[in-house]
Amino acid sequence: MQPIVDTHAHICDPVFDEDRSEVLERAGDEGVIAIIAVGENLSDAQKSLDLAETHPGLRPAAGLYPTILDGAQAEEMHGFIRAMRARLVAIGEVGLDFWIVKEAFEKEQQKEIFKSFINLSREINLPLNVHSRSAGRHAVALLLECNAAKVQMHAFDGKASAALPALEAGYFFSIPPSVVRSRQKQKLVKTIPLSQILVESDSPVLGPDPNRRNEPANASAAIRAIAELKNISEQEVLEAAWNNTHKLYGNI
Repeated sequence: MQPIVDTHAHICDPVFDEDRSEVLERAGDEGVIAIIAVGENLSDAQKSLDLAETHPGLRPAAGLYPTILDGAQAEEMHGFIRAMRARLVAIGEVGLDFWIVKEAFEKEQQKEIFKSFINLSREINLPLNVHSRSAGRHAVALLLECNAAKVQMHAFDGKASAALPALEAGYFFSIPPSVVRSRQKQKLVKTIPLSQILVESDSPVLGPDPNRRNEPANASAAIRAIAELKNISEQEVLEAAWNNTHKLYGNI
């Protein structure tokens, strides 16, 4: 069987500190051979680099969670990303979150920080791993405005129609295991061409069961759901997700 790349997981989360090796072993048993370890702050970014030294399946990313409205932290993260460019596979996660950020002036702050990461992505040629909770249209519009080229829209929660401009721009959309219980995600899968689908776990959240900790192994559940929704074989989904991941991230 074609192997799986989990393109978005918070494997540095403390919830995995007690059994991370076992979690990664279970992922391997399900065919997950690589995991993009996204981060929310500088501590996460350093932790993912350190973990990658002892867990060769991890692919470090570095980003600032959208609810951190701190220009100084953003600048510090820019410096870290530039310094560690050779060891990182993505800038992420970064983006917009209008679920938590409600005030107009804070939304503008958030947009400016996101824009700075989009520009950094273009400058150093690293893909963006994008968060857009309750802000799908706004995130897509800003990406297009800034001519973002290499983009993964992670766990997109907008209407399928809001994804269309991003699809036209060649952006990729990653599907989490929660697709098995989310009508919105199911509609999204039916809209997105197979040529632009990736899979993710978003561990430790967005699993098949909302009451249980999610793990990278569950990326395989997303594969099965996509195959069923598109009425194609799991092998076709596996091959497409593998090829798409390499188009965006190179030889990961």
